[in-house]
Amino acid sequence: MKIRTLAKAALAAAVLSCSAAQAEQVHVATTAIVEHPALDAVRDGLKAALIENGYDSDKVKFTYESAQGNPAIAAQIARKLVGEQPAVIVAIATPSAQAAVSAARDIPVVFSAVTDPLAAKLVTNMDKPGRNVTGLSDAVPVAQHLAMIKEVVPGLKRLGIPFNPGEPNAVSIIESMEKVAAEQGIEIIKVAAPKSSDVMIAAQKLIGKADAIYTTLDNTVISALESIIKVGIDARLPVFSADTGSVARGSVAAVGFNYSDMGRQTGEMVIEILNGKKPADMPVRIAKGTDIYVNLKTARMMGVEIPQSLLDRATKIIQ
Repeated sequence: MKIRTLAKAALAAAVLSCSAAQAEQVHVATTAIVEHPALDAVRDGLKAALIENGYDSDKVKFTYESAQGNPAIAAQIARKLVGEQPAVIVAIATPSAQAAVSAARDIPVVFSAVTDPLAAKLVTNMDKPGRNVTGLSDAVPVAQHLAMIKEVVPGLKRLGIPFNPGEPNAVSIIESMEKVAAEQGIEIIKVAAPKSSDVMIAAQKLIGKADAIYTTLDNTVISALESIIKVGIDARLPVFSADTGSVARGSVAAVGFNYSDMGRQTGEMVIEILNGKKPADMPVRIAKGTDIYVNLKTARMMGVEIPQSLLDRATKIIQ
C-alpha cells in the first residue's frame, strides 16, 4: 500500500513538473505563404536566433504552417493562430503578413520578407507602426540588380519580367525597376502569371521580345522557377533573379539578401517583444546585407559569359 502511495505521489509530481514546464513555454507561431528556399531560410534563421539566445524547446513552443501558395489558406491559418493565443505571430511574405495583421488585433505580429509594408497596408508609418505590428522589410536594391544584369548583358535594351499581378511584392519591385530602367533607356516587358501553372507560358512569351528575364521576389513565380530556367536554356535567354536562393536553382546571377540572416534579424525583433517591448514602439527595419551569387554552368547554357569584374565581387560561385 505504501509503495502504491509513493508511486502515485511520484506520478503526480511528474505531471505537475511537466505542467509547470509547459506553462513556462511561450508560443512563437510562424506561418509563410509557401515553402521555397528563401522563405524556408527565413523560418530556419528565426528559429536558430531564438535557440542561440536561450529560447530553446524548453522555453519556446515553435510552430510553423505553410499556406501552400493559397491566400485563402493563409487567412484560415491566421484565424487559427489567433485562437491559439501565441505570444507572437511571425508571418513570412506579404500574403501571410496581410492575413495575420487582419486577424490579430491584440497579439503582436512580426512580419518578415515583405518588400513594401506600406503598399501592403501592414503599417502606415515605417518609423512609428503604432499598433501591434512591426517587422523586417527586404526592400529590393533594383538599381544594383539592373547594373548587374547590364554587366552580364551589355547590350540590354529590353528586360522581361513574369509576375503575379496579385502579389504586392512583385508589383512594387516592378514599379521601382521601371523607374530605374526608364532613366537608362531600358524597356520593361511585363507578362502576367497569376498562377504557378502560368509561369512557363509567361516566360515563353518573352522569347524574341526580351534580351533577358528577371524574376522578382514573387512567390508564385519563384515556386515555378525551374520552368523559367528551362525556357532560358532552350531559348538561350539569360535569367536573373532578385534572390540568391534562385541561383542554385538555375538563375545566372542575383544580388540579394542572405535570407537565413534575415530570419536571424527577425528573431532579434521577436526576442525584444518576448522581453516586453511593444511592436508599436519598434520601427520597421530594413534587412541588412547583400550577397552576389553567380551560376557559371547556367550562364554557359544560356549563352552569356560572366565578366571577371562580377566574379571578383561574388560571394558564391556555382560551377
